[in-house]
Amino acid sequence: MNRKVLDKPEYIFESSWEVCNKVGGIYTVLSTKARTLQDIFSDKILFIGPWLNKENGTDFIEDKTLFPEWKTAAWNSERLRVRIGRWNVAGCPLAVLVEYLSFRKDINKIFYQMWDEFRVDSLKAYGDYEESCMFAYAAGRAVESFYRFYRLDGQRVVAHFNEWTLGIGGLYLRHALPSVATVFTTHATSVGRSMAGNGRALYASMEACDGDIMAAELNIEAKHSLEKQAAVHADCFTAVSDITASECRCLLGKSPDMVTPNGFESSIVPVGEEFERRRRDSRAMLIKVAERLWGCTVNPDTMLVSTSGRYEYRNKGLDIFIDALNIIRQSSEDGDGDIIAFVMVPGHVANARADLLYLIEHCVERDAPLQMPYATHWLHGMENDRILNYILQKGFSTTGNPRIIFIPCYLTGHDGIFNRTYYDLLPAMDLTVYPSYYEPWGYTPLESIAFGIPTITTTLAGFGLWALSEGAGADIRQGVKTIRRTDDNYFEASEAIAQTILEFRTESKAGRSVIRSRCQDLADRAAWTNFIESYAKAYDIALRKSSERMK
Repeated sequence: MNRKVLDKPEYIFESSWEVCNKVGGIYTVLSTKARTLQDIFSDKILFIGPWLNKENGTDFIEDKTLFPEWKTAAWNSERLRVRIGRWNVAGCPLAVLVEYLSFRKDINKIFYQMWDEFRVDSLKAYGDYEESCMFAYAAGRAVESFYRFYRLDGQRVVAHFNEWTLGIGGLYLRHALPSVATVFTTHATSVGRSMAGNGRALYASMEACDGDIMAAELNIEAKHSLEKQAAVHADCFTAVSDITASECRCLLGKSPDMVTPNGFESSIVPVGEEFERRRRDSRAMLIKVAERLWGCTVNPDTMLVSTSGRYEYRNKGLDIFIDALNIIRQSSEDGDGDIIAFVMVPGHVANARADLLYLIEHCVERDAPLQMPYATHWLHGMENDRILNYILQKGFSTTGNPRIIFIPCYLTGHDGIFNRTYYDLLPAMDLTVYPSYYEPWGYTPLESIAFGIPTITTTLAGFGLWALSEGAGADIRQGVKTIRRTDDNYFEASEAIAQTILEFRTESKAGRSVIRSRCQDLADRAAWTNFIESYAKAYDIALRKSSERMK
């Protein structure tokens, strides 16, 4: 774009299922972006999220002094219930939680309207589709209500909707309030994610793939239809990385107008003595848990390695992570330079282990491992858990090297064993590994380097390709090692990951300190203050298109 002056919104409404609702990676995207947007737009940015039965926990701080007249009018004239307050993240932006379940009675009418106006086919919807659409519709209605109540006609207003789950919100506004400029962002296409998760060779077949036919094969026609039409009809369609942009072009038949990569908010990273304290305490806690599980003493200087993310076994590379560790285990002749690997992936947790907790709280030392010494929490259907089964299948033990511990819970600070957040435990690590097969961006490796922890990622992750474009990624000593992954080089990639872990293990304390600095330097280049310009361009595209439409 060659324009020197971009159209700047006077109001932005950004909607997502994950506003004030921490369930996935989009939460991290929006919650860290919030501070930069708030600095620029100063309470003219409003985040819209779902009003949940759990009252949205500590993420949402209600403030009944905010927009009380609109809140009353929305209920009295439209039966639209909202809570208004602040999102309890850096920047504390305005947040509007919308009650959406009351629209269940209107869902067939909504689906018909979407078919009639935009040819969104909801006929074969199932699962979370209906609830997502009710919330998206309520979010669109909230934007429309605010706009009309405060008479924003003639002002530059942008409504931004994230992922297929919010697609109906953008389509509703396009029909009901065409003066509002809409932005729709795909963080991962429904067909692409499903193909990858179902073992399909996504990248080899993507160019020749018909997204509509594949959606039918995968039984996700409704999600795909909604996502496709939301992309087509948005004033500006964006994707989070170049690799996802290619996916959109092939599977949705629509190339994004802009690539809007995900940045990071550095204020959440502890510095100085606070970082060192957190690292010491968390390392001590992790090692104590390992000792109690295994019934042995662990060297405090043991190298700690971790992976984390959603429980997408193939997509997140959990299989290849375990295989890489197994390669090291089979090649290891002794325990010198022991490695402990932690798999921090939320599973179907039943409860924290009472036996483990007792040993920790009462400082009881044992000389024999606990039953199932690879997991910190009991799971529902434990015998069917893919991670545990693969650890057992590969023959890992409590005395080999490396050793593995599965932490299958959300690390919110209330898990019953660690009672620390993910950001508390991350500084304890020496190295992280995210060998994803399907990763549109990759927040976890970006978080890792922001905390000064070098990371291994892949060429199938948007972040991995970005690191290479920045001159990093070729060597772990640069802070990031981007491993080549394709549809058919699983074992080659496993070997490369294993070799990189072993290379890093030989680094001296001084060498690791240098690598840590390089990590943080690279992370600084991915700060939201640097990446927000892509959003400014997306807003400009949307505003100019909506302006043309209204002439």
